[in-house]
Amino acid sequence: MLQICSFSTYFLSIFFLALPVSALSQSASSNRTPVLVELFTSEGCSSCPPADALLAKLDQDQPIQNAEIIVLGEHVDYWDNLGWHDRFSSHQYTERQSQYSARLGVDGVYTPQMIVDGSDQFVGNDSTHARRSITSAAQKAKLNLSLSRPVVDARKISASVSLPAYLASSSHGELYAALVDPTDVTDVRKGENGGRRLQHVGVVRNLQRIGSLKDLGAGPLNFSLNAPGDANLVNIRVVVFAQENNQGNVLGAVVTDVKR
Repeated sequence: MLQICSFSTYFLSIFFLALPVSALSQSASSNRTPVLVELFTSEGCSSCPPADALLAKLDQDQPIQNAEIIVLGEHVDYWDNLGWHDRFSSHQYTERQSQYSARLGVDGVYTPQMIVDGSDQFVGNDSTHARRSITSAAQKAKLNLSLSRPVVDARKISASVSLPAYLASSSHGELYAALVDPTDVTDVRKGENGGRRLQHVGVVRNLQRIGSLKDLGAGPLNFSLNAPGDANLVNIRVVVFAQENNQGNVLGAVVTDVKR
């Protein structure tokens, strides 16, 4: 039986974007459709390591033939007062998870929780559901966002995202950018995972709303994100994704390494 860790104290109109088929395409780099997979997790949750391992397998193996799986590990903070402070945790990710729960009809929040393309949620270590959900998401057309090569200035990482103007002017949604550690390791000393070495992938270190799809009608949208002091800039990734308003379905996503 799958086990989840839930917290009932965290409680909180999706539309379909109609665009011509020619306006939508697969990832130009891999000829695969980008699918955003978010995992809400915590180093303080004993049920989370199997979900972290599944996220790593999805990221490394890319097992769905026509899907480019882009992973985000978002560490929530509601476990932090139960014996171990997760160094990657942020209340911002707790709030993001709570908004998903409210929109998707989930009673409260729990870990581990996986969400595919903002539209399907399930227990984060359910590999069968994950593969089925990603396969379905990869069959849907996505906006073909383009991301420039990032520029590093001290701890600031800058880039630009673009979309053909005629697509941007007819699209509705928000744009987000994230700095992501491809891998991280923590030796947990206390809490439910005390004594374990936990391995993570796709750890979100900074996530910001950078604008809207309509902003791209005027040309490429420039943005900058600050990397935390302990982030390794040699390996860090930039992920940009478009999402329907009110944290709805993901409309497109793109990823690149800072050092290429």
